[in-house]
Amino acid sequence: MESSMRASRKYELDCQYLNSCFSGNNGAANRQKLVELLTCRDSQELKLVRQAFTALYNQDLLHLLSNTRNNDAFANVVYLRINEAQERDAEIVREALWGWRVNLSTVIEVVSTRSSSELHSIKQAYSFRYNSEIEEDIAHKTNGNFKEILLTVVKSSGKYEGRVDMSMAMCDAKTLYEAMESGNSVDWKTIMSLLKERNTSQIKAILVAYKQLYGHDFSKFLKSKKCGKFGNDLRIVIRGIQNPQKFFAKQLRGALQSSVEARDVLSRIIISRLEIDIKDISNAFAAKTGWSLGNFVRREFNNSSVGQTYGLAGELLLGFLERC
Repeated sequence: MESSMRASRKYELDCQYLNSCFSGNNGAANRQKLVELLTCRDSQELKLVRQAFTALYNQDLLHLLSNTRNNDAFANVVYLRINEAQERDAEIVREALWGWRVNLSTVIEVVSTRSSSELHSIKQAYSFRYNSEIEEDIAHKTNGNFKEILLTVVKSSGKYEGRVDMSMAMCDAKTLYEAMESGNSVDWKTIMSLLKERNTSQIKAILVAYKQLYGHDFSKFLKSKKCGKFGNDLRIVIRGIQNPQKFFAKQLRGALQSSVEARDVLSRIIISRLEIDIKDISNAFAAKTGWSLGNFVRREFNNSSVGQTYGLAGELLLGFLERC
């Protein structure tokens, strides 16, 4: 209890700046100071900041930020960063499914790049917050191949994610090969059943075993004419599971070429992967485009035409990148 009180006092200054910035006072100097403070806080510290804010002002900080984030780029970046990972991902999926249009690319991003244990936590947060099951909403709002593929991966998230079994992975790789390449047609039922029964760590092991046994990636064969449209769609999700860093780099490349949602994509990916693999994503992005993530942020946020709130949002994102 005493240590909790000391932690609360430690973060009181953060709370004062947050309250000043987002409760109507809107001081530019306070926002600049907030940029400096937030770039020094990790996720656990930000959780304590939220607790301290509630104790000081009897108000949920996320609720305060949610009132302004749609019209304030800086508030949106702060909101995403302060939110806990599973809550943030649950909200990202909800908005992607129930926004003015279904943003299938974002749903695929979350489902294919999170581990089974992370997906399990996201499902729990989604159910608690929206009184709805994520599987039911995906089934309702998507269709075609991706509906079946996404539901298969989401349902596999209940599998225990313990130690990887390489012997099982080798056997499963042989099963995949038999279903994929041995006959005149692809046995999709066997493939999807296998993916449903394995967690993401085990699926990654199967993909490694497949390449060791047969000399090429499973995802490469999914491009073949034999696999058709279903194979191409499954390949997108498999590549997200197999190599999230390259998947995110591709998402960012798409945003670089089409600036319609570039700021949203940049903010979401930088913040969600900040303490995981943002350096690897940045390297993969630079290798494909010649751009650094920092320069991409500067292009989208730090120019006079988008106003002060965007400039500060850009500074905050750059601060996060420099801290990694």
